[in-house]
Amino acid sequence: MTNAYTPKQLGFSFPAEWHKHKATWLSYPHNENSWPGKIETIYPSYNLFIKELAQVEQVHINILDENQKIWAENELKKISCNMSNVFFHSFKTNDAWIRDHGPAFVLNGKEKAIVNWNYNAWGGKYPAELDNLIPEQIADYLDLSSFEPGIVMEGGSVDFNGVGDLLTTEACLLNENRNPELSREEIEDKLREFYGVENILWLKDGIDGDDTDGHVDDLTRFVNEDTVVTMVEPDKNDDNYEVLKENLDLLSKMRLNNGKQVNVVELVMPARVEYEEQRLPASYANFYIANDKVIMPLYKCDQDEKAFLTLESVFKDRKIVGIDSTDIIWGLGSFHCLSQQEPEI
Repeated sequence: MTNAYTPKQLGFSFPAEWHKHKATWLSYPHNENSWPGKIETIYPSYNLFIKELAQVEQVHINILDENQKIWAENELKKISCNMSNVFFHSFKTNDAWIRDHGPAFVLNGKEKAIVNWNYNAWGGKYPAELDNLIPEQIADYLDLSSFEPGIVMEGGSVDFNGVGDLLTTEACLLNENRNPELSREEIEDKLREFYGVENILWLKDGIDGDDTDGHVDDLTRFVNEDTVVTMVEPDKNDDNYEVLKENLDLLSKMRLNNGKQVNVVELVMPARVEYEEQRLPASYANFYIANDKVIMPLYKCDQDEKAFLTLESVFKDRKIVGIDSTDIIWGLGSFHCLSQQEPEI
């Protein structure tokens, strides 16, 4: 059922990622064009991700077909995954990036609903006709009502603290390949009405190699109501140095909805990751906050340990779990891009 009102009018809002989850939703990878020449190498890390999630919450997986389901089940059983928490659904997708093509779950204290944004695969870069069906398929399965804003939006382009603040980037949301007919003010109005927020915090550009045009989940993430971690690049000769420095400067001047200054913790960038002479958007900010743990990408470099310790210092009530993402990042995303949380009411 589609609502005639906006989520905000009905008291709904998008909770912070650390709000208790009922489940995590995934779309199992199958598109070889996203990992050309090496898709088979991503499954060990991806399946470990599922195993870690299934220890603490349900995992719902959109699967391509019965053959892939059988194969995935066998692989998960080999690594002693808790299969009682894993559920497969025959909802076909174009690709694996459910953070962007999946539903946005909103709560109003006693009810759960979804927001079904339009999705155009980051400005029409890739096919998306199957991905666009996923939010309503999940809503039907869960018997949830839905809201349809009628504009393009991606989950990786926004981040939330659950108390009125939303963090995003100009490079993505103001890009002409998303909603060229809308002004900045009109986009802000949609964000407020459909995510149930008050205060929009704008960063500028994204990291080198990111084909999403600057998703915030590779840059800066809320870790509690008042604190963000933000990527920094110490090498002045790196293409990310100035971009990240500008975003850091902007954060230092920002005020939250409660009037407080944003508490900023710096998170060092990993060493440069390349494959076939292409710079990949490797970032420690693409972590996923699950129940009782945070799953972070690792890149087999010296910076892994420093980033691990930084996240450990800000998530004192959660275990930090690092999983190798050096093959996964060839698809131009990591664990946060590959997941979408369904909150508990």
